[in-house]
Amino acid sequence: MKNLTTLNCGYVPLVDSAPLVLAREMNFAAEEGINLQLLRQPSWSALRDLLALGHLDAAHILSPLPIAMSLGLGGLPAQVDALMVLSVNGNAIGVSTELADKMRAAGWSGRFTAPEETGRALIEAAGSPLRVGVPFPFSMHVELLHYWLGALGVDTDRCLDVRIVPPPLMAETLADGEIDAFCVGEPWGSMAVEAQAGELILPGASIWSFAPEKVLGVRHEWAEANPELTAALMRAVYRASHWLGQEGNLPLASEVLARSEHLDLPATVIDRALAGQIITRPRALGVHVPQFLCLHRGATNFPWRSQAAWIANGIARRHGLDPAAAIRRAKACFRADLYRANLSPIGADMPGASEKLEGAMQSPEAVSSTRGEMILGPDAFFDGQIFDPSAVS
Repeated sequence: MKNLTTLNCGYVPLVDSAPLVLAREMNFAAEEGINLQLLRQPSWSALRDLLALGHLDAAHILSPLPIAMSLGLGGLPAQVDALMVLSVNGNAIGVSTELADKMRAAGWSGRFTAPEETGRALIEAAGSPLRVGVPFPFSMHVELLHYWLGALGVDTDRCLDVRIVPPPLMAETLADGEIDAFCVGEPWGSMAVEAQAGELILPGASIWSFAPEKVLGVRHEWAEANPELTAALMRAVYRASHWLGQEGNLPLASEVLARSEHLDLPATVIDRALAGQIITRPRALGVHVPQFLCLHRGATNFPWRSQAAWIANGIARRHGLDPAAAIRRAKACFRADLYRANLSPIGADMPGASEKLEGAMQSPEAVSSTRGEMILGPDAFFDGQIFDPSAVS
């Protein structure tokens, strides 16, 4: 095999790190000339700082994090680019067993995919402020919680006590009574159920049915200085994502992710997340959730600039920034240009535009694309709203 270029890539142990793990373990990275060194991090803040300081070349990061870092928010400022989306959806909202019992007493049916009913039951049963654990302040977890409860009339700035908890500690923190609820990526929501610490009440996909969750992030100057290595990394990760998009490969993917050097968790729990078959409470049957976690389907991996705009709009309004200026910066972070340039040559289907109306598709739709094979959607918000990035002022 030809000499390989070592590339240090950070990740947090979550199921949606799969494209990077499989890029290494199935030799997609090596075939592109990369010795992909995966460095597991204990928290998103640790990963953020190592990326900003240049100790990591690339990272599996929360989709709002490149935007926040580029806006100078939340720690070390750095201009960070999202080269591609690694995963769409994959989060679950859970509550303590005590709070779930109160919700049922208030009339909640316990149905897992009923965002309005569940939200109203949570509001009625919970104290104020509601103590919610999330993995990081700038995350899709935070964006979804604010959007969901805000649309139901909650003053989220006043009524949510958001607490930062690393994903592997979420179940323990809930069991200790330090939080009432959480929003976290798999497998850590399911691990709270396995530990009988709580119950899952809603998948993130029921709030926004196509929310970009993790992205492949690099410092802007690193991508500019290493165009060939950037392209090779993108090809390797895209090929791994394509492999993960084939249902017959998921059992092997679960076994690989379960290894001690990666997630170090039971393969059965990982397999449920990949298959969208979620056990919401101890001793219950699994609930199938379409689009619970998407790793490669339609334009899953495409860095839509309109999705960046939606994220930036929420961040800007909560942090007192000019939304239009934040959106301009955010769009520059999501590198649709590099995605097209580096992945078109290997046959990746490309949408006809780099931004769209977010939330406009209630069902799958065929759209214009380079190969004429692309199906987009659904991408609806639970309350029927549509986000037009060009209308923000």
